[in-house]
Amino acid sequence: MAHEATERKDLHYNCVGIGVGPANLSLASLLHGHAQVSNLFLEKKAAFGWHEGQQIPGASLQVSLFKDLVTLADPTNPFSFLAYLHDQGKIYHFLNAQFDALPRQEFRNYMRWASERNPNIAFGEEVLSVDFDTEFVVRTDRRTVRADNIAVGVGTRPWLPPQAAAGAADQFHVNEFALRAGDLGSKRVCVVGGGQSGAEAVLDLLTRSGSELPRRVSWVSRRANYFPIDDTPFTNDFYMPCHSEYFFRLDRATREAFNRCNVLSSDGISEDTLRAIYQRLYVLRFVEGSRDVFALHPNRSVEQLRGADGHGWEISLQHNDQPGRQELIDADVVVWATGFRPAGLEFLTPIADRLEREGDELRVDESYAVRWDGPADRNIFVQNATRAQRGLADPNLSLNAWRSQRITDRLRGVRSDEQLPSFIEWSAKASVEPDPAWVG
Repeated sequence: MAHEATERKDLHYNCVGIGVGPANLSLASLLHGHAQVSNLFLEKKAAFGWHEGQQIPGASLQVSLFKDLVTLADPTNPFSFLAYLHDQGKIYHFLNAQFDALPRQEFRNYMRWASERNPNIAFGEEVLSVDFDTEFVVRTDRRTVRADNIAVGVGTRPWLPPQAAAGAADQFHVNEFALRAGDLGSKRVCVVGGGQSGAEAVLDLLTRSGSELPRRVSWVSRRANYFPIDDTPFTNDFYMPCHSEYFFRLDRATREAFNRCNVLSSDGISEDTLRAIYQRLYVLRFVEGSRDVFALHPNRSVEQLRGADGHGWEISLQHNDQPGRQELIDADVVVWATGFRPAGLEFLTPIADRLEREGDELRVDESYAVRWDGPADRNIFVQNATRAQRGLADPNLSLNAWRSQRITDRLRGVRSDEQLPSFIEWSAKASVEPDPAWVG
């Protein structure tokens, strides 16, 4: 259902949001209770959606249900997950269900509910360009509005490596899995990618039965094994506001090294998924006697794909520990579980040369406002697009509400109280002169 926020042209807002995914939906939810900050959020899709092509039955959220749109910033907010359960009359049923992890489809349903209850969100309206005179001029396919500030939250888009045959009917990104993986019975399927998305695709394929079961499921990953997510307490301190602030102050090389070293804290596979896959492999091989229905190829990189004379694809793999040792596997269908990259910001082209950059990202300050040559009281906030500056938590749901609160505070000219810092002392204490008694 699309909200018709207004049809008058050239209206002025304190903040106009571009894109309504989890990040900007969080911001819209926090701003809803602050009438003094007039706001409008624009989304080109006709209704709220969240990885619709990856809503595989049985898939669950990898973070706590408390990491919803608002709770960690404002527990009393009417757009919380608990408020959703209560509004829908199913809060007791949810408690009785005793989910170990929240079903991903239910979290999608919750966010859709929040988007439909917020009159400041307009669906079915695409932003074409953003310019600036004394304020931001936002042109859409329906109208023009003006704003003191804009908040960009257009999310990510699927990424395919150069080896992929983009547009091929028998190759697709895992983001389309629920839409395109329905008819794979008796086919050879290769899943490329060793993260949670790849694991969920493999589990779904292997748990099919009868004529719906593929002839073989091959699973390829560059990682040395199929590694679990590190969800332990001290590692989760990386996903606290205080660590994000510490990370932000580090030099670029140190930040890059940290993200590489700790990627499994955000992009590993849940233990439940790994266990379910392993148990299914056991049943297939030792109980049902299906010896050729799966093939596991970790620690390998996809070098090349070649068409196999009209009969699928011949995939060349390079073993990472054995240079020069290549393997060939055959597949009728290739599923690329190769991640996402920040979506394009072509609508900022009119002011792009005024914005500072850091590598592939727009450079931001402590409140996620882009550094630029415009007035200090006119801000371009960016969400879910500063992983290199803010750390692994940036594209994760963990700091979604906190980041939105930081932006909300900037818009309101206030500073909310922070939660207590980590038990860990992330920064070094100020150095002191050595005591002569301890020297020599």
